Amino acid sequence: MRLNTFVIAGALVLAGCSSGGSPRAGGTTPPPAGSPAASPAASVARLGTPRDLVTGLSVPWAIAFLPGGDALVTERDTARLLRVTPAGRLSTVGTVPGVSPAGEGGLLGVAVSPSYAKDHWVFVYYSASSDNRIARFQYRGGQGIGGVQTLVKGIPRGQIHNGGRLAFGPDHFLYASTGETGRGGLAQDRSSLGGKILRMTLDGRPAPGNPYGTLVYSYGHRNVQGLAWDSRGRMFATEFGQDRFDEINRILPGHNYGWPVVEGFGGDRKRYTPPLLTWRTSEASPSGLAYDHGSLWAGALAGRRLWQVPVNANGTVGRPVPHFEGRYGRLRAVVTAPDGSLWVSTSNRDGRGTPAKGDDRILVVPVS
Repeated sequence: MRLNTFVIAGALVLAGCSSGGSPRAGGTTPPPAGSPAASPAASVARLGTPRDLVTGLSVPWAIAFLPGGDALVTERDTARLLRVTPAGRLSTVGTVPGVSPAGEGGLLGVAVSPSYAKDHWVFVYYSASSDNRIARFQYRGGQGIGGVQTLVKGIPRGQIHNGGRLAFGPDHFLYASTGETGRGGLAQDRSSLGGKILRMTLDGRPAPGNPYGTLVYSYGHRNVQGLAWDSRGRMFATEFGQDRFDEINRILPGHNYGWPVVEGFGGDRKRYTPPLLTWRTSEASPSGLAYDHGSLWAGALAGRRLWQVPVNANGTVGRPVPHFEGRYGRLRAVVTAPDGSLWVSTSNRDGRGTPAKGDDRILVVPVS
């Protein structure tokens, strides 16, 4: 049986394959006693049987929930913003103006204001012809997309590594992930918006308390595509490695996560913050990230599986467990729905997958 190899806090762990819906630790080599990986996933959460919510989509890149339970969904290559109900009813809100899809760029992240009931703001991250941008518009029910306001522009864009995730944190500030577009030096340049996690107010200004007085919250990132917070408000992010190690990082303000000097573990820990865990790139290419029932859930593109990563009380992580390996193809967005289930999108029509009948789709995965 093929083994999945990952590293937690520097300790090598071999995890057995699992394509079923229930977390299990069978077939694994346990980490040393007292290691952060000692928490078994089975004690944290179990997955039910996924079901198709909607099918026939084109690279659904991000999902964000409105009050009441409907979700807004972006399509990367069409620039369409869709609305999906919990019953699977699909409608088109509109096409976001100014989007220039190419390579890994297009209409990417979407986020809904935490005070949406009062202000009706919806935020999007998209690739224009020469840069990546963050914009907002007011959306009231049946209205389309209009009055778009550009909040941030000049984020480097390229054929690859455009970042693109948007999410509101527990502090009600907007966080955005950016990529270094294949130019690694941008990640270490604090004057560039590339290869960073940004933190801002609802009008796109640097949030109070940002470490450098700019939009930059953390730096040294290659291509972050997943952001999530646990029940204690701790922030985590998924990050694409290059040839060897994909990562999950604990994100702290002002910290340098090492790219392109360090990939995975290694380097000067006084200068570069090490990851919580790493995978081989063939097993992950982690994109969307959610926190639910005590675990982080990371969608894997190249790995074609959903990774469950238990979070310990001290903020370290336990033994990752793969689910649905190879069953649904490339998995992109992962979000926690209001009812506690996971909504997971496939990305099999992005030019790197093998579309099956009904792709791309959004799956609903029960968690208990």
